[in-house]
Amino acid sequence: MLSDVARLAGIDLATPCGGEGRCGRCKVRIEMGEVATRQTPHLTTNEAEQGIVLACQTVVKGDTIIFVEPRPVTAPQVEIWTTAERIALPIKCEWRHNPRIRKIYLEMEPPSLADNTNDFDRLRQALTHQEQIKQLGADLPILRIIAHTLRAADWRVTAVLEMPGLELNDNENLFPPDERGARLIGLLPGNRSGNSLGVAVDIGTTTIVIYLVDLISGKVLDTASAYNAQISCGEDIISRIIYAQRGDGLSHLQRLAIKTINELLTELAGRNRLQLGEINEMIVAGNTTMIHLFLGIPPRYIREEPYIPTITHPPAVTAGELGITINPHASIQCMPAVGSYVGGDITAGVISSGLFQSERLSLFIDIGTNGEIVLGNADWLATCACSAGPAFEGGGVRHGMRASSGAIDEIWINGRTYEPTYRVIGNVPPRGICGSGLISALAEMFITGIVDKGGRLQRELNTPRVRIGEYGPEYVIAWAPETAHTQDIVLTETDINNLIRAKGAIYAGFSILLRYVGLNMEDVKEILIGGAFGQHLNVEKAIQIGLLPDVPWDKFKYLGNTSILGAYTALLCRDMRKVVSDVARRMTYLELSANNAFMDEYTSCLFLPHTNIEAFPSVERLLRERGQSLVAGKY
Repeated sequence: MLSDVARLAGIDLATPCGGEGRCGRCKVRIEMGEVATRQTPHLTTNEAEQGIVLACQTVVKGDTIIFVEPRPVTAPQVEIWTTAERIALPIKCEWRHNPRIRKIYLEMEPPSLADNTNDFDRLRQALTHQEQIKQLGADLPILRIIAHTLRAADWRVTAVLEMPGLELNDNENLFPPDERGARLIGLLPGNRSGNSLGVAVDIGTTTIVIYLVDLISGKVLDTASAYNAQISCGEDIISRIIYAQRGDGLSHLQRLAIKTINELLTELAGRNRLQLGEINEMIVAGNTTMIHLFLGIPPRYIREEPYIPTITHPPAVTAGELGITINPHASIQCMPAVGSYVGGDITAGVISSGLFQSERLSLFIDIGTNGEIVLGNADWLATCACSAGPAFEGGGVRHGMRASSGAIDEIWINGRTYEPTYRVIGNVPPRGICGSGLISALAEMFITGIVDKGGRLQRELNTPRVRIGEYGPEYVIAWAPETAHTQDIVLTETDINNLIRAKGAIYAGFSILLRYVGLNMEDVKEILIGGAFGQHLNVEKAIQIGLLPDVPWDKFKYLGNTSILGAYTALLCRDMRKVVSDVARRMTYLELSANNAFMDEYTSCLFLPHTNIEAFPSVERLLRERGQSLVAGKY
């Protein structure tokens, strides 16, 4: 396929559906040469006449010249926290007195004919005498540098030690901590004990975020983020699992994730004037599929019934094994998952939110490509996941985009004229609509009567903004002269249906989870919204389309990126690691993929806001005020 040829040539083509021909995003123009291409509804007659094809559905038959439209990329923004006290660790943690990584300066007597102790034992004896460290281990690559480093530094060195303790994978704890001993992961010339660095990493389906952390003070020194380069191979996890089964797809996806991480690490090192080798530990959070791809573990059976991952508590690996450009002997540990679709990012969220030790019944919702939900308190935890798809992150929508400069993120529509007013990130001409803008647009179109409860556009309205476009009925949000690319920005009925399916999956997910444990929404004391997208969510608009339950707004609490905060907590607090593993094992996982009750509830959610309008009294009241007819709670 042309998409495979382009990849081999180093050309970044977007194939959000994993090359299945479902999304229509990998359009290129054939300038010269012969190709064979399949017919697709994603191309208009005009585009086909111009030589435009889908790269993933086109076979190259000889020398070919293609034109690829450049794609603007803006790095996602990450809020920078400052100290552990600001982030508020969920449990009391004395990380300063019980660090996982210790850097100890040693001054040793050199060997002589009278004292011919070998170099490693000499180092171990110095640590025993100075710090009471009795057992010391080292991998072969470290043993190879000891002799030269000791002599070049005139026997004055800083030993970098990984101290024994509970791991995020407690399957490894076959021996008590005091029997495992410290591990030598670095030997530096001179006194380099003044700082100690680690990184927390969130590998999201869409975005990768890194915190650079001072392990002595607990301060987050800097953050960096970028879009996960795997997006070019699929916008959602199912597309990536399918892609991983093609040829070298798995290794390619792993390389893309590691490449993104290494680029962010280089960016952090440059800004903070440090050597990457000074970073001595990494904690990674991500959903189950992302962690499988990061470690190079085939994820195929995550999507095939009975939906079983290879592992949920991955063992620690070294940076050198994965090609991560920090200290090659540093440990990389992944937050433990619960099941195929509830990963370590949700374990991290439960930890950072404090849900696992709260007395109040709480509902935690992480809204993204995959909607994960946790219900419970300190006594019990139940969880499930539903595939919302990429619509809330701009995927599967004709003019959808991620929340970056040029994205429309809020829309208001006049109920008499049907004319929109919108806000654009960066105060620049719009290029598309991001997730929060899509929710806002759909809510406004529903409340003003532009779309009906089934998501159908009302074509009899007296406005030129409702029309038949190349892809069917659509509503024009911005006319071409207003936009950055001089094309109308529209929301089509197909886009609306994708959004309704996405919101319906999430609402059905937490509804079924509540029913599973015999509770209802009135029993829930607080609703915790996690995920980077969640912090930009307009609760009123989300309720109006039936994404969130119609409860008092003061029940909602925005937590931001709980995945990276949980990884940060586990990185800083050695004592937290046993808690993390226990929390993951405590969660009861409800698989929705084969749950008939979920499908029934999901079907009921495929309306605005829901088949049962009585579940949304504030929306029902608003519709009555605007004169829309309701019959017996169902309309």
